[in-house]
Amino acid sequence: MAEISITNVIWSFNSKTKELLVLLLKRTENQMWGLPTTYLRKDENAEEASLRLVREKIGVDLPLVNTEQLATFTDIHRSKKRELALTYMIYLPDMPKLVPGYGADDAQWFIVDPSIDNYKLTHGKLSFETLKDSVDRDKFYSDSEKYRKKDGLFADHSLILRTAFSRVRNRLDYSPTILRILGPTFTLKKARIIYSILLRIPLSEIDNSNFRKTHRHLFQEVGVENLKMAGRPGKVYRLK
Repeated sequence: MAEISITNVIWSFNSKTKELLVLLLKRTENQMWGLPTTYLRKDENAEEASLRLVREKIGVDLPLVNTEQLATFTDIHRSKKRELALTYMIYLPDMPKLVPGYGADDAQWFIVDPSIDNYKLTHGKLSFETLKDSVDRDKFYSDSEKYRKKDGLFADHSLILRTAFSRVRNRLDYSPTILRILGPTFTLKKARIIYSILLRIPLSEIDNSNFRKTHRHLFQEVGVENLKMAGRPGKVYRLK
């Protein structure tokens, strides 16, 4: 009988360096890096398990509003044993400190850098990639030796990450939930930074005035920044 696992794609944002982040863990069992994963217990639903995973792996307690179902991965070739993966996305503002939990030797925030047809994740000398857009999902599973590098991400996590990036990118113009990583309010510049990374275009190509006009149905102005340093404070917005 197949086991059911819960896998989280956890997003955050470094407000100092203005970088989009994804959390990866180093698994104790095989020393491979991958997304946080746990098994579904008999006395919990999948959403509860996704939040428990965050609590147990990195010591952060979240409300249910921070979780969003991504997809289900059921291919028979996705792991050595028969395992179905229910995946969720978690949005963490403020880049919380990481505390590796049971089953993990390390936990780090990886910086997201866009490439031509995928995204690169880096932390120091460590570097991984999401599965390229040009690779068919079924082909990835049927020809795993070609697409799964020995020094790459665990199991099909490069594919899960590609699915997550595609989801948030395709929803930028009507439901940009990824902006939750900026906190309850944000400046349009920070929003444009997120958009430029996900759309794989330079920030300079997203004009602030045009962006405000084309996305005004998504954002509501709520005030100005509370700046401690001298300078003109910018307007802040929230998701409608």
